[in-house]
Amino acid sequence: MRDLVAGMKYLVEGQKWVGRHGRWWGFGMLPALLTLVGYVVALAFLGAWSEDLADWATPFADHWGSPWRGLLRDALAAIVFGGGLLISLLTFTAVTLLVGQPFYEALSTRVDETEGDAPEPPDTPLWRELLTALGDTGYVLLRVAAFGVLLFGCGFIPVVGQTVVPALGFLVSGFFLTVELTAVALQRRRVPQRERIRLLRARLGLALGFGTPLVLAFLVPLVTVLAMPGAVAGATLLARDLVPAAREDVADAADAAEEEPAASPTAPSAARPVPGNPYATP
Repeated sequence: MRDLVAGMKYLVEGQKWVGRHGRWWGFGMLPALLTLVGYVVALAFLGAWSEDLADWATPFADHWGSPWRGLLRDALAAIVFGGGLLISLLTFTAVTLLVGQPFYEALSTRVDETEGDAPEPPDTPLWRELLTALGDTGYVLLRVAAFGVLLFGCGFIPVVGQTVVPALGFLVSGFFLTVELTAVALQRRRVPQRERIRLLRARLGLALGFGTPLVLAFLVPLVTVLAMPGAVAGATLLARDLVPAAREDVADAADAAEEEPAASPTAPSAARPVPGNPYATP
């Protein structure tokens, strides 16, 4: 419960940070605004062409009488547009994060600088960072899709499918949204994606407390535009505390291992850090 409350506090602190730095709030809204405009244009085209698409997909209904032909094609056009709208709601945040990678990298760096003890950024070209972000986003979306299929199947269970499953869906989405938002700050700290997921899974309450309220808020794209800069700032604050805590845990484990009697030379060390990743254990 303490971690759950702490996650919510990071979310609030992020919004306060951008509130104190108005220029960065406006700067951080640009990717979400650009993405929103692109989605609105795409949905407008889809709405204009949905009837033509319905006519093209139902040639067998050309000889149907009224009103059945019109009802079928109107229903199909509504399904096409509704499906496009649903896809846009589900993918808006992920696309915004991908489009805004350079913006959010700059915003996250600024948060680190104002808070002190900022890490040195990796010497990586922008195009490689974008490719890495694209791969990481695809990996997360695949995991979300796998959970989505499982939850969809569970949705047919009476009572549970109408109560527990929707709640689990929001929790799963909240966890992976936290993974996505902290990626910028953790990548700058040279934490690979699998390790990011492991760190957040170990602090599940923290991840859920931060991400789940955002999932509920981000159901409205306009709220995403306004809240995204603060979400990135809050995720950076969360990442700043998450990595040192993990390092301390590994250091404590290493100290405890040194105090134990010496093991046989062939026995593997249980707390030896992975090379290049000082807070991870194999």
